Amino acid sequence: MKRTTIALAAAMLLSGVAAVSAGAMSQSSQQSSQSTMARPASDTLSLSSAQRKAAWNDLRSEAAKQTAPPGFKDSVGALLPTTLKIEPIPDKVASAIPALRPYDFAMVHGKLFIVNPSDKKIVEVITD
Repeated sequence: MKRTTIALAAAMLLSGVAAVSAGAMSQSSQQSSQSTMARPASDTLSLSSAQRKAAWNDLRSEAAKQTAPPGFKDSVGALLPTTLKIEPIPDKVASAIPALRPYDFAMVHGKLFIVNPSDKKIVEVITD
């Protein structure tokens, strides 16, 4: 009887440790997946010169060449006219430059515009 009680107590103790361990592992994996999730697009973006060059090389051939309407301001912070088509950043480019993942892009007059898709503001202008 004493051995059964000790065995039962040991089994309960071990199952409690396993449950706590599983809970800690689950919480750890949730935190890990949250830290690797893409951050949302914002109206600011800071790319290094190497990232800018890579984005130019990878996206210029992907973008439709477009003509902007008269009066279009092609600067950071300006709104991209609704007449211009924006496209999502391709997965290949987003993998190489993760900061670009939440953005869209457009090519206008030989300039590559990185655009916040939620408000259509230009966050980066890249030229050759």
